[in-house]
Amino acid sequence: MLNKLNHIGIAVKNIEDTLLIYKKLGLELESIEEVPSQKVKVAFIPIGEVRIELLEPTSDDSPIAKFIAKRGEGIHHLAFGTDDVVEELNLAESNDLRLIDKVPRQGAHNASIAFLHPKSTLGVLIELCQENH
Repeated sequence: MLNKLNHIGIAVKNIEDTLLIYKKLGLELESIEEVPSQKVKVAFIPIGEVRIELLEPTSDDSPIAKFIAKRGEGIHHLAFGTDDVVEELNLAESNDLRLIDKVPRQGAHNASIAFLHPKSTLGVLIELCQENH
């Protein structure tokens, strides 16, 4: 069962420049890490029980670089937390939602993640996110 909004992913050209905006709003950086398999550098900014996830491409052929080239910087995805990402993928598929990932992959913070295709969710890229503690 989905149990929370985990984070909002925002595609950016430069994390350091973007962080200045959020610092002006009084928000603080939690951490920055690189996810080589996704060709992205990720910064997390907590606000309440949700995080803002800034996504900077580390390669011109990364999905985030392609997104920015096509649509510009801005909201990339919504991530919903779950205790069982595999179960959520099965439920989504049984309800005729199109999957990008048939099996979970490793994301930032060692989370198990999977994406639903925006063509089946009214143009919103949805990430299913299982935190592995």
